[in-house]
Amino acid sequence: MVHEVEFGLNTFGDVTVDLEGHPVAPDQVLRNVAAEAVLADEIGLDFFGIGEHHRDDFAVSAPEVLLGAIASQTSRIHLGSAVTVLSSDDPIRVFQRFSTLDALSNGRAEIIAGRGSFTESFPLFSFDLSEYELLFEEKLDLLSHLVQGGPVTWTGSIRTPLEEQSVFPPTASGRIKTWIGVGGSPQSVVRAAQYGLPLMLAIIGGDPLRFRPFVDLYHQALAQLQVDVLPIGQHSPGFIFDTDDEAKNLMFPHYAAMHQRIGRTRGWPPLTRAQFEHEASMDGALFAGSPETVAQKMARSIHGLGISRFDLKYSLGTLPHEHLMRSIELYGTVVVPRVRELLSEMSK
Repeated sequence: MVHEVEFGLNTFGDVTVDLEGHPVAPDQVLRNVAAEAVLADEIGLDFFGIGEHHRDDFAVSAPEVLLGAIASQTSRIHLGSAVTVLSSDDPIRVFQRFSTLDALSNGRAEIIAGRGSFTESFPLFSFDLSEYELLFEEKLDLLSHLVQGGPVTWTGSIRTPLEEQSVFPPTASGRIKTWIGVGGSPQSVVRAAQYGLPLMLAIIGGDPLRFRPFVDLYHQALAQLQVDVLPIGQHSPGFIFDTDDEAKNLMFPHYAAMHQRIGRTRGWPPLTRAQFEHEASMDGALFAGSPETVAQKMARSIHGLGISRFDLKYSLGTLPHEHLMRSIELYGTVVVPRVRELLSEMSK
């Protein structure tokens, strides 16, 4: 029997170029992201997530505002973060913003909470990076209480205690689905189980199947805690076009430039074409190629990890909006049905 799998998209609102290579203004990028979400809804995808950044190569710093606009233009797709950088935010405000989004979308809001891989928000919002671990742990603890609904009693070291505190607006749908985004730490996997929250694995390099021990650890922790089985998702980058060569040739210069730009502050060497090709191969974490190639690779990962949602991070550097729209169209209309066929065959 094939377990039910959801298929989603993620974007960080990368500032793009047009088809002639000219930079697109951030305000137009925001409108383009909304159009991409509307297309995802129209072709039947399950989730659309928007990440948060505070730098000039990403247009989205207030994802919930953009998600609210998207909610008014869509009817069925779930909408959420990818991820909410909880360490430098206020859990109560996070809850209020997503509870508002949940109301506007008629119960379609989701939160993916995580540490984030960028630290620009810490000095921007006056948080001390030396308290990186403490901030995340305590804020996640508070958020886990908030999303359960009802008055909250909570005590920690980073803010004043709460005593039977009601937070408004309440969540109209009952409870906001909240995931913990994890990059590969066993402690984070166990923490997700302890809070009874679904697990979202950020798999952005290497063979996705190397994360199987984390999946097993999560299931073991849930069993020991006597918590029912919870969803596990995968977030990975990718780009789909008509043929393998077209997809990779279109994607590589934009992806390599993004890698180099971020790598300047992290000590990464430039990305070579050989490294790119390896990550785009069947046992790499880059889901780039023709619809059939990507479908085969997704089915391998979904089946091998036993996950119940796959989110494709489709925005990759300065790739033009027109190419992103084509990638989304192929993902929803060709790749997803083909993955379902392959998973059915694998289960026999």
